[in-house]
Amino acid sequence: MYDFLIVGGGPAGVAAGVYAARKKLKTIFIAEEWGGQSVVSAGIENWIGTKNVSGFEFAKMLEAHIRAQEGVEIVISDKVVNVQKANSHFKVFTEKSKEYETKTVFVGSGARRKKLGIPGEKEFDGKGVAYCSTCDAPLFKGKDVAVIGGGNAGLEAVLDLGPYAKNIWLLEYGDKLKGDPVTQEKVRGLANLKEIIMNAQTLEILGDRFVSGLKYKDRVSGEEKIMNLQGVFVEIGSVPNSDMVKDLVEVNKYGEIIIDSKTGRTSQKGIWAAGDVTDDPFKQNNISAGDAVKAALDAYNYLTLGNR
Repeated sequence: MYDFLIVGGGPAGVAAGVYAARKKLKTIFIAEEWGGQSVVSAGIENWIGTKNVSGFEFAKMLEAHIRAQEGVEIVISDKVVNVQKANSHFKVFTEKSKEYETKTVFVGSGARRKKLGIPGEKEFDGKGVAYCSTCDAPLFKGKDVAVIGGGNAGLEAVLDLGPYAKNIWLLEYGDKLKGDPVTQEKVRGLANLKEIIMNAQTLEILGDRFVSGLKYKDRVSGEEKIMNLQGVFVEIGSVPNSDMVKDLVEVNKYGEIIIDSKTGRTSQKGIWAAGDVTDDPFKQNNISAGDAVKAALDAYNYLTLGNR
């Protein structure tokens, strides 16, 4: 029986693990891989204390930190698929048919970006295709960039790129932008916004070693067009990895786990969550880590002071 079971190998999971170890909790850490969504970033420039680090190196940093902790059992390359309540504890089941019992659970499983599912997207991921404008916008300084998606995420990506990109195109599948009017106004006011293209169905991302262009179809005329550019930001939303606890905790209409922002507690006593899997509006590595620390400390109080 474990005191604390952690799901997720990104900043949230590792931060929770480090603090659980410091509190001498009997902890098990289960993750598919290290680093979370940022592992694909060519350069992370907003991780506090580090001016620039690649996603690969960032993942290695996280792994090294958690492995340096005593008392944390690490299970990697496996995935938690279901968490069940069992009287005063929880049973946790993984994709590799393993079963664990624990007094408390921390969910830091993050989210997965919605993908376009078109040729070139996977091949150029991290080579001109990006999914986090806050993380990667500075890497596109002086370059021509397209943003796919006319919701708030897409509009905010355009604003993030504003100070860096040479020219920006915004492509929306529908016939109107879905983001907030105030944000739309800001976007339209950017000097380097070349065009907002409606009814644009993205067909293919072009390139050799790196992105060199984008093919799309005008859904009204049926005409296919090619844009020459060096970057494509895909901002069509994300899907939280909350399925394993969706029958135990309260989630919002997007599937995000609803948490108490002060403690990281969910609606289910004994389960905490932090990071992109939650309803926290700011999906950032630093925030995920900080919220996870709060959750781990609160879980420690819960375990040592009684089920309060």
